[in-house]
Amino acid sequence: MQNCFALIYNPQSRRNIEADPQYLEQARALTHGRVYAPQSLDELRLLIERMAANPVTCLVIDGGDGTVGTVLSALYASSWPRASWPVIAVLASGNTNLIAADVGFGQRGVEALHALRDRVQAGLTSTALTWRRPLVVTRAGHEGRDVLGFFGGIGAFARGVDIAHHPGILRNIAHDMAVVLTLMLSLSKLFSPRQRKRWLDGVPCGLVRDGTPDSFERHFVLLCTGLQRLPHGAWPFWTESSTSDEGMAYLDVAARPRRLLMAIWHLLRGRAPSWMRRSPQYRSGMAESLHLKMKHAFVLDGEILEPGTDGCLTITAGPQISFLCQ
Repeated sequence: MQNCFALIYNPQSRRNIEADPQYLEQARALTHGRVYAPQSLDELRLLIERMAANPVTCLVIDGGDGTVGTVLSALYASSWPRASWPVIAVLASGNTNLIAADVGFGQRGVEALHALRDRVQAGLTSTALTWRRPLVVTRAGHEGRDVLGFFGGIGAFARGVDIAHHPGILRNIAHDMAVVLTLMLSLSKLFSPRQRKRWLDGVPCGLVRDGTPDSFERHFVLLCTGLQRLPHGAWPFWTESSTSDEGMAYLDVAARPRRLLMAIWHLLRGRAPSWMRRSPQYRSGMAESLHLKMKHAFVLDGEILEPGTDGCLTITAGPQISFLCQ
């Protein structure tokens, strides 16, 4: 494998729209011309196949969560042998950057590319890398088009994402503030007599976790992630292990849960009090697979995924992927 790196660049990402016009010119010089901005999924897949024939050591993704997931999905579907997949370096520039908050390179622009070039040329060892397993969503009728990402859910989470997609939030408010505003708007629904019942009643979903059926008929929220850290100290999960090779972390909250506002307060601070751990309405842990049968969509890194032709979708913990962090 060549000791070099390539850059996949999303020009539509929030921060890239106003990027230095000389950035791409300097990037081409640093990568020996390996700078790509594919305009479609088909074009991206062809690019990844070409890379598989002439692989690079490190693949730099300049974009947000959606861009990272799209590139990893193309890599997953390609003929590129997984044992020789490149190291991934994420430069955060999107509307949402949860992935970069956990495993991002920590720099942007030309300075990041110079630092990446030096790191790659010096040689990358396993001790210098961080490993994560993405979520892989599989659906009947979408064979060969599995979708990879790192944070997803249904119920109140999907409704909150729908609020966040409002143009007034996406276009005019920075990402961190958009997250806060989305949370405030979502919580406000719980105080509205007209909306409260609909939100608290959750969504119907048949859930099978690692082959074992779940007893909840309706879910206020179901979250799952392959990350190990979220911004601002939030961590709505409690698990016995923080290693990335034991599956995905999940949180499953039954419809009409007791002490909900107190639970939200604690989880957003990365805490899970003993009463929550004991409650039959709140469940969290690690899983290798979640099989969902429902009529509602699953939201993965902001992308809305409808169930397959059989009304189901399966989320599994994907292969180990190495990330180069600063």
